[in-house]
Amino acid sequence: MTAKLNAAGSTAGQLSVETKDLQAKLAAEQQTSQAARSQVEALAAEIAALRDQLARVAAALDMSETKVKVQQGQIVELGRKLNLALATKVEELARYRSEFFGRLRAILGNRPDIRVVGDRFVFQSEVFFDSGQATLLPEGQTELNSVANALTDLDKQIPGEIAWVLRVDGHTDVRPINSPVFKSNWELSSARAISVVQYLISLGVPSQRLVAAGFAEFQPLDTGTTEDAYKRNRRIELKLTER
Repeated sequence: MTAKLNAAGSTAGQLSVETKDLQAKLAAEQQTSQAARSQVEALAAEIAALRDQLARVAAALDMSETKVKVQQGQIVELGRKLNLALATKVEELARYRSEFFGRLRAILGNRPDIRVVGDRFVFQSEVFFDSGQATLLPEGQTELNSVANALTDLDKQIPGEIAWVLRVDGHTDVRPINSPVFKSNWELSSARAISVVQYLISLGVPSQRLVAAGFAEFQPLDTGTTEDAYKRNRRIELKLTER
């Protein structure tokens, strides 16, 4: 009997220890579960915040794309308007060029040493200068007086927003020059163009409406080697053009 009581007491003690162990494990598991739930909740909050941030970024990108499309449309429209305005100005300048050339034709008459080539008036150099020189002759000044009058009237007619100039181009023949004054055809052709420009300015043509350019022998009208070819290539050209 006593042995049975002792055995029962021992079993009860073991059950009590095991129960405490189980309770301790359960408490630990509950703490672990609570910590896990806290982590899950924190992760869920972070995910929600990231989704909100992504939504804002996507909305901003949509706005940016829309803005870019609007700006691109505006650029295309501005380009179209600019091209239209430029085309209009070119047409206007072409009209005034035609009027200017028509008036010069009427003033200068049908002289063999003055002709129209494309959009330019071409004067043989002999009209303005002695051979190898860049000092204007009196008869050349007389011709330029008529040109200056036409230019002065034209300047009053053309709207100020049209940027036009009269380009004066000097050309020589292919034969080289090496004088005490001019060491090359570049210098001679440039000096002649400058002489014409300076004279036009002295007659009241606005300086900003004139350009002087020298081409030496490198833009010939005639590639022949005869005296007539050389004479054709020695010339002063006047061209009304855009600045």
